[in-house]
Amino acid sequence: MMQAVRGTELTSDRFFSRRVRRLVVVSAVALGVILALGVADEAPTWALASIATGWVVMPLLLWMSLRRPRRRYLLVIPATCVSLGLLAITASSPVATRTGWLLITAGILIGGSMGMWFWFRWAPVPRSLDDPFGWGRMTLIAVHIALILAGISLVVSNL
Repeated sequence: MMQAVRGTELTSDRFFSRRVRRLVVVSAVALGVILALGVADEAPTWALASIATGWVVMPLLLWMSLRRPRRRYLLVIPATCVSLGLLAITASSPVATRTGWLLITAGILIGGSMGMWFWFRWAPVPRSLDDPFGWGRMTLIAVHIALILAGISLVVSNL
């Protein structure tokens, strides 16, 4: 029987705040690259605008959440913008880049889902995934990152 944990994330832990600071930079760079690829692939304007909104708001809210962690609940807004934009790009992309966009979208959706699950605790977290620095969670994060990087590589190679 797998035990689950209810609780709060390590918001006041200095290692966790370093992770949030790193996520500010990573989200700004990654979403900027994704936006540039969408422009290069001639994605719909509204989808690009949606991703651009997430590109600006996501790092800003993450940064603001360092002092007021409850602001992390607002991350649902840019995450939704980016997710909707990516779904539209995936659906409208040329056949040559569609698999890449599908991988990027899957990686982003997995990352957003993990963020809601681990940070917001809307569902119990199994003990094996409770440690933000443990192997279980790091493995899931690695899958999230690998999907996005593989997708970016496929889109770039087929533009």
